Amino acid sequence: MFSDPLFYIAAAACLVVAGILLFGIGGFGSGGGFNKKHANKVMRLRLYAQLGAVALMVGFLLLRGVGGQ
Repeated sequence: MFSDPLFYIAAAACLVVAGILLFGIGGFGSGGGFNKKHANKVMRLRLYAQLGAVALMVGFLLLRGVGGQ
C-alpha cells in the first residue's frame, strides 16, 4: 500500500483539502473585506477539492482491492 504512487496522490489531495479548509477558517476568523469578497469562493474550492480527494480514495480502494474480503 505505501509503495503505491496512487496512495501518495490521494494522501496529497487530502492534505490540499485540509490546507484550503484552514485557509478558509483563517479568512472567517479575520473577517473584514477579504472574508466578504472571498469566503464563498474559498469554500467552493474546498468542496471541489474534497470531491476530487474522495474520488481518488475510492478509486484507490477499487483498483487495489484494499478492504473488504
